[in-house]
Amino acid sequence: MSFATPQEALNFLEQNPDIEAFELFILDNNGVPRGKLLHRDELLAVYETGRPLPSTILGLTVNGDDVENSGLVWDVGDIDCRAYPLAGSLTRLPWRLMPTAAVQVSMHPQQGMPAAVADPRRLLAKVIDELKADGYYPVMAAELEFYLLDQKRDSNGRPQPALDADGGRPYSTQVYGLRELEQIEPFLADLYAACKAQGIPARTAISEYAPGQVEITLEHRADALQAMDEAVRYKRLVKGVAHKHGMIACFMAKPFDHIAGTGMHMHVSLADEQGNNLFASEAPEGTPLLKQAIGGMLSTLLDSLLFFCPNANSYRRFQANSYAPLAPTWGVDNRTVSLRVPGGPANSRHIEHRICGADANPYLAAAAILAGIHRGIREQLDPGAPIEGNGYAQAKEVLPTDWLTTLRALENSVWARDALGDEFLRVYLAVKRAEYQQFMGEVGEQDWRWYLQQA
Repeated sequence: MSFATPQEALNFLEQNPDIEAFELFILDNNGVPRGKLLHRDELLAVYETGRPLPSTILGLTVNGDDVENSGLVWDVGDIDCRAYPLAGSLTRLPWRLMPTAAVQVSMHPQQGMPAAVADPRRLLAKVIDELKADGYYPVMAAELEFYLLDQKRDSNGRPQPALDADGGRPYSTQVYGLRELEQIEPFLADLYAACKAQGIPARTAISEYAPGQVEITLEHRADALQAMDEAVRYKRLVKGVAHKHGMIACFMAKPFDHIAGTGMHMHVSLADEQGNNLFASEAPEGTPLLKQAIGGMLSTLLDSLLFFCPNANSYRRFQANSYAPLAPTWGVDNRTVSLRVPGGPANSRHIEHRICGADANPYLAAAAILAGIHRGIREQLDPGAPIEGNGYAQAKEVLPTDWLTTLRALENSVWARDALGDEFLRVYLAVKRAEYQQFMGEVGEQDWRWYLQQA
């Protein structure tokens, strides 16, 4: 893993004399950025000797509670673990009132122990290195949907779409509507400007399949780790710019029970060392290697589902005829399946993984996807025939629609322990088990069944 040099900090400080504070953050296993706000005078030391962070910072629930069974709390005395800045992550936060920048850190492999074993970015780096060792260089991009919500709830206390620029409130689907994009133009203008300032390759914006729902695509990167770094920072940026405009950017998988859920589509292909696309083919279904990759993802789908759908709410998104996935299926240029091979010229051939909710941690989702692909190639797995036509109608089996099933599947997965490591899974499963137990204690078994039925 490449950490930044002190010279990067010195250059930034010289070029940005107005910056007063620095937001230092690390991404936890729930995809929540956690860290500290540092004074300008503290930045250089972070680059020179790292910054101590408590071991518990990577063993927290989504609500920020310690998970005692993670092994990162009392067993180790909540020890300080040193994290270092990632190269190229030091950027301004244009939406902040006080001149502020951000720097992303990751745990040092030795000085960051014992928390380093639970660092989701380090896990993805490990999986990528294993693919590269066999001559495969993953190319990836994330495609994130989100809702723009009003900071005020409706008269019934429920969330509602944010007001348009003309003062009206969106109420109809209007997928691909251009007027809908015009109505949020002030937000989009600031968002694209912030992306440009941070070097995030934001591209096409569309009005998605619900009132107030938006999607902006990110460009593919030959460096899959860079692509997921950008997805993480983009998500943080979207929330910050929305807040500046008096809105909430919601990445919840299913914030409303009667309209579309919110996904994170992951685009992936494999290249050789020279950058040639190994999935490239004039055949719409791609090369035999592409099919093996799909076979691997399908064979590991149940074991990986907790990474793609990490919360109780995630499973409400799985509905027929909703453009969300429903079954372990694949197809060519077909949006009714879970793994889609988009059309286009031969050199653009890749797989669109449509299973993740927008609430998934990009690092962990990418790690599970790539580890599944690696298995498919190693074992030359056959995914079977692609689905043609309505994949919802042809589904012979469906994805689990409850949190406990996927939690148990990961707990019992021999493949996951081999591909992702016992130490990481021990912490991750302790966190997810604690969250599940907390949720069940709050809603109870009967309410849990009702909750699922509302999807």
